[in-house]
Amino acid sequence: MPRSVRLHVPGGFYHVVLRGNHREALFSTADDRQILNDIVADSIGRHGARAHAFCWMSNHLHALLQIDHSPLGAIMQRIAMRYARHRHKTLRTTGHLFERRYRARLIRTDQYFLAALRYIHLNPVAARMVTDPEHYQWSSHQAYLGSAAVPWITTDFGLSLFGADPSRARAAYVRFLSQGAAGPDGRARPDWEFATEPKALPLEEVSLPKDPAIASLRNHSAMTLEELASRICPAHRISPDRLRSTSRARDLTSVRVDFITQAIGLRIATLTELARFLNRDPSALTKLLARHRPPPHVDP
Repeated sequence: MPRSVRLHVPGGFYHVVLRGNHREALFSTADDRQILNDIVADSIGRHGARAHAFCWMSNHLHALLQIDHSPLGAIMQRIAMRYARHRHKTLRTTGHLFERRYRARLIRTDQYFLAALRYIHLNPVAARMVTDPEHYQWSSHQAYLGSAAVPWITTDFGLSLFGADPSRARAAYVRFLSQGAAGPDGRARPDWEFATEPKALPLEEVSLPKDPAIASLRNHSAMTLEELASRICPAHRISPDRLRSTSRARDLTSVRVDFITQAIGLRIATLTELARFLNRDPSALTKLLARHRPPPHVDP
């Protein structure tokens, strides 16, 4: 029977699942999970993709990826092949490490993105491995809380759905997770579950945060740099004009880094367009990002 054709949407968001063959364990030590982290970071970097969330369970993997022009299949093939090679070398064995092709669902709405984010981060709670997702080391939940640094994870877009102010957005995110922490029987579990294949998402059960500064998966690309500046600057108590000024004041550095990374993460502008907007040279912005955070993939 021929394989179904994958839908390739440049810039699209996908919830990806990859299971171990016969549901066998994919990890023996913490080093194995760290090696997978390194492989994923390298793979998304090479293909210009972004990872918005992940959770490495014992026998399966979850990730929320946003692709560029490289197909999702190329990214997943590189990840699966390189990690399988590592496991085979470590265990001195051969054969299929993963049971089948990865499974993926295209995320088309804000509600779907939020539900997938919550599902991924609550997986260890649903499996009764921990009672609080914060206690699970091998997911991006702590990166969303700001309590752990995961350089290859992009949290800007996800948190922007909860508001412009970082601290308030994180608090709203935590509340949102808690809303899906228990089912009717009292057992901790996420909103929707994967069996052999991802089920349709009950969107009516997932409400977007009530915040006037909310971003949108469907229309964030239509936002202008002026609108983004108007949204970000009040949270930092500066004016858009000061953001764009020639001042080199230290208090402006973090604001500019936040503005640049959100503009790139939300695909509002390229680095060249940002440089023009901020009255800077593109090389100056590159150096700014390199000094203050790992540089994101940017369009030329």
